[in-house]
Amino acid sequence: MYTFRHDDRVKDLVGRVVDDGRIAAVVCHATCVLLDARTLDGQLVVAGRTWTGFANAEEDYADEFAGLRIQPFRIEDEARAVTGTNFVVHGRFRPHAVRHGNLVTGQQQYSGAAAARLVIEALGR
Repeated sequence: MYTFRHDDRVKDLVGRVVDDGRIAAVVCHATCVLLDARTLDGQLVVAGRTWTGFANAEEDYADEFAGLRIQPFRIEDEARAVTGTNFVVHGRFRPHAVRHGNLVTGQQQYSGAAAARLVIEALGR
């Protein structure tokens, strides 16, 4: 959240992978890179796609437990403000992953196995 969002190298890598038709998989807070990552033609990687990332309900829980706001912004809030994309979340801290074409996203740390299964499925196409 503090580094990926503003790291052009990471955003460019994700954009190139998607452009090349390779599978890009991003899980948990790392999905914040998708808020700005663009393909070579300048389109957002998530344009026209359904995807997921850390949910507001999960941030609320973590903030309450810590007694302070941990993250500088909320992925869900930022994602829902992006037009032309469909950001979805499921239950708090429950495994949830989404595949839309060659982009695989996982909601949070408990979604790694579900995301991995979708990557394997995509490789088997």
